[in-house]
Amino acid sequence: METPVFNSANEKVGAVDLSDSIFAVPVNEVLLWETVRMQLANRRQGNHAVKNRALVRGGGRKLWRQKGTGRARVGSRRSPLWKGGGIIFGPSPRDYGYSMPKKKKKAALRAALASKARDGELIVVDSFQLTEIKTKTLAQALEKLQARNALIVLAERDDVVEKSARNIPSVKTLRVEGLNVYDVLKYDKLVLLRGAIEKLEERL
Repeated sequence: METPVFNSANEKVGAVDLSDSIFAVPVNEVLLWETVRMQLANRRQGNHAVKNRALVRGGGRKLWRQKGTGRARVGSRRSPLWKGGGIIFGPSPRDYGYSMPKKKKKAALRAALASKARDGELIVVDSFQLTEIKTKTLAQALEKLQARNALIVLAERDDVVEKSARNIPSVKTLRVEGLNVYDVLKYDKLVLLRGAIEKLEERL
């Protein structure tokens, strides 16, 4: 499929052929859901914890003798049945992460890119032509491209673009190797630099 290429002033400067095997595949929404769910699970810290009876303060001696008092038997004031005692079955640190087959991950990323192309939310840019790190200049360029909420995909490290976008809350930059389904779907527009297309096709 052929798509136009724009410059930072939103002027058409050419066209580029995008691989149909990536940008024109059927969009499998179930696969996208599975992948996003996996990514969000992998991002969970899982460091929530409560104190069980082994961790709370107190305890040591038996509060009263086992028999003869008429009261329920008790061995420690750290019992979960007592105020100030430990917590039963509370959350403890754990890893929520899990993985998916590599083929499914690649298929999901292709589907996410195809959904952007299908919905007209894919913009191919020749370059931003930034001579210095300047947030205002990049913001103005994205305004002209009608991409206020955008994910910018770079072919390689570009400190000028990355640092210029760092202070724009609704904009994120990623290199091709870090491109993922969650970020592609999260932002309204996908701004793909022309140099990143070849690397993206190699990866997928």
